[in-house]
Amino acid sequence: MHVVMISGSRNPEGRTAGCANAIAKGLAKAKATSELFLLPTLKLERCRQCNADGWGICRTEFRCVIEDDDFAGTVEKLKAADAAVFLSPVYLRDLSESIRGFLDRLRRITFRQNPRVFQGKPAVVLAMAGGGGGGTPTTSLNLETMVGMCGYDIVDVINVRRQNFDIKVPMLEMTGAWLATKPTSGPMPPMPPR
Repeated sequence: MHVVMISGSRNPEGRTAGCANAIAKGLAKAKATSELFLLPTLKLERCRQCNADGWGICRTEFRCVIEDDDFAGTVEKLKAADAAVFLSPVYLRDLSESIRGFLDRLRRITFRQNPRVFQGKPAVVLAMAGGGGGGTPTTSLNLETMVGMCGYDIVDVINVRRQNFDIKVPMLEMTGAWLATKPTSGPMPPMPPR
């Protein structure tokens, strides 16, 4: 079992990295491997909306026209992985610019694919707020929406704030061990009769 973690944080010593490290520790305890990509340290262009209609070959060929950056290689790592974790620090009550830019391009090359390349692969999304924490719900929602559009099976959405970071770390280790079991959200249960 191999898990790729995509982080929108630049700081390898910060709390978002601490969350990733805790998940990686849990994965390792469960005999799984992981690798972490800090998006701001990669060479990544923003979407160019190539054509006059705002699209490009992403819509028809399921790849990005930009070939001179780290996007395609990172996508190949995600394709080869058994599961993924997407982490974003909360900036101005929203996703970091690097993870938004990466996911803008990722969802463009994946959302129309049939079968979808990430269909059924479990993913965990996590928002880490270093300030007051009020932006974690909207950041998580945006992260869950964008990752879900790529076809991932979102099995957990985690909000972490600087105020609860220390108590979340053990839970994140358990999340890593659990993710190593390749969980699924499964089919929706039937609604109980009224």
